[in-house]
Amino acid sequence: MAGTALLGPGDPPPFDALNMRSASRALVVCDHASCRIPAALGNLGVSEAERIEHIGWDIGAAAVARRLAALLDAPAILAGYSRLVIDCNRPEAAPDRIPAESDSVPVPGNANLDEAAVEARIAAIFTPYHDAIHDALERMCARGDVPVLIAVHSFTPQLAGGEPRPWEIGVCWDKDQRMSAPLIERLRAEGINVGANAPYDFGILTDYTVPVHAESRGLPSLLVEIRNDEIRTPAEIETWAQRLARHIPALLALPETQRIEHAAG
Repeated sequence: MAGTALLGPGDPPPFDALNMRSASRALVVCDHASCRIPAALGNLGVSEAERIEHIGWDIGAAAVARRLAALLDAPAILAGYSRLVIDCNRPEAAPDRIPAESDSVPVPGNANLDEAAVEARIAAIFTPYHDAIHDALERMCARGDVPVLIAVHSFTPQLAGGEPRPWEIGVCWDKDQRMSAPLIERLRAEGINVGANAPYDFGILTDYTVPVHAESRGLPSLLVEIRNDEIRTPAEIETWAQRLARHIPALLALPETQRIEHAAG
């Protein structure tokens, strides 16, 4: 099996692209928007009950991303397959890019994959998704804008064997805090329990989308992680999308987010 042959005629495309004719400077992306698995891979040895939980995708993140893009009248690109197939936010060297185990759950269909099987997943799912993000940012730059990448994720309230996570939302960054620092300040002023680079920090083996598409190019970016028990219902999803949409336009208006700037460090 090679290249895009992994996806058959009955499989959805590798990403969803919404509102791509928008004139907004913001591009909303969701790396873990889906828990789908291509038909050719069966269920990877993972039950449906496990797949629809957080090991398979970021619960609620796609719905928030779609609604946020609509509220901002911004384009959005959402990955089309489960991170159990290939994680679209992991670099090549990451050991969990195609996980053999996730949060103590074995993934038998990912064990002992040969190079051809890995390359098939990259070619069919990972590369088209990231090409779409790259192309969208290029179009924004071509019309004279400085694009802003907004990545929407969610996190589980507690990993297997881990401590409870108290934050309602995490705002994460690598080196560039032009968007993240003011958002943290604004959300905390509302009484929201915000994790600053929590529950996740950036790392060379844990992040791909923001470092590659934004920070390497000096573009402003924002990565939010919403605790997934906060976005399980349509009302909760609407609350968080509206909350973020209230603040993001003000961040886009800041002078520092309207220029290309490579952060030191």
